[in-house]
Amino acid sequence: MNRLLPPILLLLPAISATASETAPPSASAALGSQLAQLGLGLLLVVGLIFLLGWLLRRVGPMAGQGSQHIRLLANVPLGPRDRLLLVDVGGTQMLLGASPGRINTLHVFEQPVIDPGQAQAAPSEFARKLQALLNKDRPT
Repeated sequence: MNRLLPPILLLLPAISATASETAPPSASAALGSQLAQLGLGLLLVVGLIFLLGWLLRRVGPMAGQGSQHIRLLANVPLGPRDRLLLVDVGGTQMLLGASPGRINTLHVFEQPVIDPGQAQAAPSEFARKLQALLNKDRPT
């Protein structure tokens, strides 16, 4: 519990004792009141940060949900920085070549190569293991 208290609150008795010896009682009371108010405000802000972090972990990322018109169906790395991407844009599938600073359209398919529902339903082995590790720490 002591680790959670700001160090200034731990020094409050020494500061107020020193202030009471050198200043009139009203000044030491005002200093103690200001330091207490500062400490409580700091605890409130830190508490809000932890509360927001907990809420984000519980709710999960909301970005990317809803109706998406552009979906990544497949992704193949060609090298450390180059990839081939199969993208569905409004029902049209395109093969893209992506490298740093440039994306080229390599081919636009007339007929779908992969069913978009099938691509979403079958996550990779890495994705399954990562999801299992992330869910292991969550209480059920």
